[in-house]
This record gives sequence, C-alpha cells and structure tokens, in this order.
Amino acid sequence: MLKRNKGTLILTTIITALPILLGLALWSRLPETIATHCDVNGVADGWSSKAFAVFGLPAFLVAVHLLCAFGTMMDPKRKNIQDKMYKLVLWSCPVISILTCGAVYLYALGMEVNMALIAELMVGVMFIVVGNYLPKCRQSYTMGIKLPWTLNDEENWNATHRFGGWLWMAGGVVFLLLTFLNAVNTLCTLGLILLIVGLPTAYSYLYYRKHCKE
Repeated sequence: MLKRNKGTLILTTIITALPILLGLALWSRLPETIATHCDVNGVADGWSSKAFAVFGLPAFLVAVHLLCAFGTMMDPKRKNIQDKMYKLVLWSCPVISILTCGAVYLYALGMEVNMALIAELMVGVMFIVVGNYLPKCRQSYTMGIKLPWTLNDEENWNATHRFGGWLWMAGGVVFLLLTFLNAVNTLCTLGLILLIVGLPTAYSYLYYRKHCKE
C-alpha cells in the first residue's frame, strides 16, 4: 500500500503543511493574536498567538495526517483497504488544512469570513463523501463501521455499510440544507451525529440477532 501511494503521501503531506509558507509570506500583515475558533454564529470566541496559527495549527494537521496514513497501513486487514479508500484518508487533512488555515488568515487580515459557515459546509460534504464510500468499504479495523457484529461477519458488515452509506449521505444533505437555512445549532448537530452513528449500530445488532446468533 505504501509503495503504491508513496507519491500521494508525500504530495498530501506537503499540501497539508503549505499554510505555513503562506503564513510566513503574510507574517508582517498578521496581528499578534489571531482568532482560531468561532461559535455557531461565526463570532470569534477562541484566540491564539500568531506563531501557533502559522506553525502550530498546520503542524498539528500534518501530525494527524501522518498518524492516519501510517495507522491505516498497519491495519491487520490492510489488504481489504482499496486504493480509493486510502486516498480518501490521504486527502482529508490537506483539504481541511487549506480551508481552515486559509479562513483563519483571511479573518485575521480583516476580511469578512464566516468560519462557522465554512466548518458547517465541510461537515455536510464530509457526511456525503463518507456515505458514498461506506458501501464500498471492506472489513478492516481502521476504516468503516467497526462493531463486534460487523467484524465477525462479512454479510453483517456489507449490510450495515449499505444502510449506513445511505444514512450518512442523507444526513449530509439534511445538514447542508440546515446550513443554508441558517438553522444549524449544537443540539441539531449532536442529534444528527447520534442518528447517523446510532442507527447503523442498532441495525447491525438487529441483523446479528436475526441472522447470525447461534
């Protein structure tokens, strides 16, 4: 897996770290304290030093990127992980890094940027993308809906991931609609996450009870 995706791993790592170079280019124009977090209304409520915003945030995302990349390669069932699924893992952090750090820099430069809106759009699109890939996901310990019943039975795994895929995609569409209607709040987000996580779990267990219990 590493040999086939070595070039992609190097490229995505560079892209994830790219905001550091952009931050250095903007260093003299950036304030000493930069907003790095905002509430659900897009109002800044968390602040960091310029050094952390430019170096720390991208470095953290690079660390997460490498952890996900190498952690996936160490999966005992890594032969089941398709290249498309692995590329999804590799490209997640670069996209998050560019969008997040770019929004932080623009906001710091005094431009009108709704960081909450960007975060909500990213979440909705992520739900849809993950949902699209779930039915294609084979049994593994690092990717997919990893439950005792799915890991012990391939048919349970496939059925649960088909159900979960449609549910995650529907959840993503609903979340995006709520975003455009300016109706997203903490309770709504938690409720949606509980549904798209809890319902596949319940489905998998009921499938086990019906088909696999000895």
